[in-house]
Amino acid sequence: QVQLVQSGGGSVQTGGSLRLSCAASVYTSTYCMGWFRQAPGEERERVSSIRPTSITYYTDSVKGRFTISRDNAENTLYLQMNSLKPEDTAMYYCAVDVCTYLEAARPRYWGQGTQVTVSA
Repeated sequence: QVQLVQSGGGSVQTGGSLRLSCAASVYTSTYCMGWFRQAPGEERERVSSIRPTSITYYTDSVKGRFTISRDNAENTLYLQMNSLKPEDTAMYYCAVDVCTYLEAARPRYWGQGTQVTVSA
């Protein structure tokens, strides 16, 4: 059974930085890994993802500010978030699956979620 344990997150002021981590219980080197977020009253969106080939995706609103990375030796996914804005406030979830599912925003394996709050 795939388990994803998230850490990081919290509250920062505008312009601050946070780092999210996601440790998987399985070998992840052949899977897509990604970060999704959902703000109250809004749909969940794929923030960033990374393929086994290390090809990355970022939603337009975070390009140049967020960096996704993976450590296959540690089966861990990271999201470095810089220059945070109030509109980045949301619950953030990591996810792992084959790319077909993850890139269609339908991953089957999710972390427990962590709140990121950015104050003005």
